[in-house]
Amino acid sequence: MLSAAEIAWLIPLLPLVGAVVSGLGLISFNRAMNRLRKPIAITLLACVGASAVLSYAVLVEQVSGAPTIEHLFVWASAGDFILPMGYVIDPLGAVMLALVTTIALLVMIYSHGYMAHDEGYVRFFTYLALFSSSMLGLIISPNLLEIYVFWELVGMCSYLLVGFWYDRDGAAHAAQKAFVVNRVGDFGLLLGILGLFWATGSFDFNGIAIGLSDGVSSGNIPMWAALTLCFLVFMGPMAKSAQFPLHVWLPDAMEGPTPISALIHAATMVAAGVFLVARLEPLYSQFPFIGLLIAIFGTITCFLGASIALTQMDLKKGLAYSTVSQLGYMMLAMGCGAPIAGMFHLVTHACFKAMLFLGSGSVIHAMEEVVGHEPILAQDMRLMGGLRKKMPITSITFLIGCIAISGIPPLAGFWSKDEILGHAFNAFPILWGVGFLTAGMTAFYMFRLYFLTFEGSFRGEDQDLQKELLIAAGKEVEDSEAHETGEIHESTWSMSAPLVVLAIPSVLIGFLGTPWNSAFAKFLNLDEALETAAKFSWGEFLPLALASVAISIAGISLATLAYYLNRINLKSSVADRFSKINNFFANKWYLDDINEKIFVKGSRKLAKEVLEVDAKVVDGVVNLTGLLTLGSGEGLKYFETGRAQFYALIVFGGVIALVALFGVLGS
Repeated sequence: MLSAAEIAWLIPLLPLVGAVVSGLGLISFNRAMNRLRKPIAITLLACVGASAVLSYAVLVEQVSGAPTIEHLFVWASAGDFILPMGYVIDPLGAVMLALVTTIALLVMIYSHGYMAHDEGYVRFFTYLALFSSSMLGLIISPNLLEIYVFWELVGMCSYLLVGFWYDRDGAAHAAQKAFVVNRVGDFGLLLGILGLFWATGSFDFNGIAIGLSDGVSSGNIPMWAALTLCFLVFMGPMAKSAQFPLHVWLPDAMEGPTPISALIHAATMVAAGVFLVARLEPLYSQFPFIGLLIAIFGTITCFLGASIALTQMDLKKGLAYSTVSQLGYMMLAMGCGAPIAGMFHLVTHACFKAMLFLGSGSVIHAMEEVVGHEPILAQDMRLMGGLRKKMPITSITFLIGCIAISGIPPLAGFWSKDEILGHAFNAFPILWGVGFLTAGMTAFYMFRLYFLTFEGSFRGEDQDLQKELLIAAGKEVEDSEAHETGEIHESTWSMSAPLVVLAIPSVLIGFLGTPWNSAFAKFLNLDEALETAAKFSWGEFLPLALASVAISIAGISLATLAYYLNRINLKSSVADRFSKINNFFANKWYLDDINEKIFVKGSRKLAKEVLEVDAKVVDGVVNLTGLLTLGSGEGLKYFETGRAQFYALIVFGGVIALVALFGVLGS
């Protein structure tokens, strides 16, 4: 009987087949396919569900001690060059397969309610299935080249989904921005992959690590070249996992439907970068300088995301910058030589961040009943408040997510984030200090989101405030645009059930990573886990853990005083007093403005100059050539008399001229 690992190639194939059949049907029989929306959605859901069942079977086998399985076939060969393709199943891949299929399945169930009335319902489910398939293929890829193929498929799907509502200018621009920024990182990744193959003759993860190490030690590869290649490969994860300064696409990606935001931020696109760095751990562990760079970029990203989240009033963008910050923590762990800690935070974060994003979608869906389908109004927390009594399931699960991400024990976020901070304290104390401060900021802005959304009085019916927000956003406001007020209510079961399911691991999954006996670490790397457990000391763990919890409680307390009890006016006491810092954070560190001025306007200016060169120089040369041809033709036509004697005379004259020329040259 075949084991689950031996048929693991079906895991990405099943959603792919479903997506291809559905996509071809939409192209060929659009109206008929849209009339069969529910059967098609159920079919695609079944494809992802079957992949989830296989993924959990693979996970169970790996937990039971099954060896790593790698199946390869020769995809291309030329002389000594052989390019294998196939799939690999190991503990790291098994964890990611289970995580991605679980989140994808829950997001698809949620989407049935969220996208029920959307005309692109079938197209959306098709994109979801293709997105899931691309990420699953990336996970089981056995080498860098195959990963790159699925890497680009993931990027393509994110472009399609972020720009799903392409008739909206914001969505179209956000999709383009995500595409362009990721091309920058992917170009570096491609150069790095090709450079590593040139240096080592291999695309295999271990083969690259061993080959580059041998090349550096033998002197065949200069150290600077090895470091450059490692950094070029890291540029791919830098863009995909939204690391500074290539993070700017991720918050704008909120223009897509909320279920996609949950999938991108929890288990697919941003997870791909962290996963690739973990896969390349044998390579990066040989170069401490690259580890330091990764840790520095992660720390900057961690603080940057949290600082901008402090000022956001858009619910989804607040969560988006929270994701940027948490991805910074994961990269900090990778740079500190603790990939297991980074992957554990990836798993825990996927659970509560997916729940938070789906919760925000539930809130936005309800807000549209009051303020209409204008995203600026439906997502602005200044129009929310008091939703806890009207949406109890959403509010409770959202609160659980806030507690988890704030790092309050015993919820999942505490165990994973505290482990990262512990490794950072031992490796780079300065970077630990930034991460420690960010933990307090995280707790503050997450409970700020919660209190503004679910507590206090409801502000959504304030027509004057609605008009004020529309005017501030540059929208034209007319009296005829007034929206008939509806009633806030809890979402349907298809939207509420995934929230409840995700709340369970958000509370409990952290216990798999307790530092004194981490089952997660033992599963990924038994030897390292046993060594870590042997070195564990309560004297080192408790002070750091208590300090982390203390700063988180301080952040929660400040948010409670300011936004729940209304005892502190942060606008007058902080924002107005430190207006320059507040504006710096509110304007996203001015990075979008810098990119607009240097890259967007700069590239347009360069394009205009190139166009001038093309018009005046290139076209001028072409036009001159044409004029010369025309002129010479006009002159030569008088020599075309049709008389043989005249032609003979010309030939004779030419011969005499050549004889005279050679005579002069000879003398």
